[in-house]
Amino acid sequence: MANQVGLPAALSEYIRDVSLREDAVLRELRETTAQLPAGTAMQVMAEEGQLLTLLAGLTPANRILEIGTFTGYSTLCLARALAPGGQLVTCDITDRWASIGADYWARAGVEGRIDLRVGDAADTLKAILAEEGPGTFDFVFIDADKQGYPHYYEMALTLLGERGLIVVDNTLFFGKVVDPEAQDVDTAGIRAFNKLVHDDPRVEMSLVPMADGITLIRKKSPAGE
Repeated sequence: MANQVGLPAALSEYIRDVSLREDAVLRELRETTAQLPAGTAMQVMAEEGQLLTLLAGLTPANRILEIGTFTGYSTLCLARALAPGGQLVTCDITDRWASIGADYWARAGVEGRIDLRVGDAADTLKAILAEEGPGTFDFVFIDADKQGYPHYYEMALTLLGERGLIVVDNTLFFGKVVDPEAQDVDTAGIRAFNKLVHDDPRVEMSLVPMADGITLIRKKSPAGE
């Protein structure tokens, strides 16, 4: 059987040439983010953003929840995929970086679809659940503090509608997940999350070795459906 294809620079450039359709607004936001401290490492790859748009559009998503905004590149990608009249709720610990993305959301004409919630994500998710109840989102994207992933996952499952989709970023975490010397809290959080999802009978899942690892998770249908 075929094995995972390695990606030398020439092959990566070819894939980008024949696949990526990043427009000027997204490109300028990505370039602006790259100038920030750790900006390149913290934002999603352009190809991943395009994949998010495709996946959310396939759902199709009327309501999207994003946990971790940063400068809002993925936020813009997801907002563009919303069904007519849809809404994206994105949450971050601060609006410092999201305020950068807001200008680009406006330029793209999607700012009216985006509801930015600022504060501790665990508290924000608890508040959303109390306000709206379970099963109110069609699509969830998780890209926040890694030690919080197991908790965010459980909350996302509660907030997700039947057959909804969760996409989780950084699930290979720079390859540190297989380094026995990497015992920091973020790497430990990713390892705990990966095991939790792999062993969870409530979902279907696949870890895709794209970018820094992307895990796709879908709720199983209730028995008998």
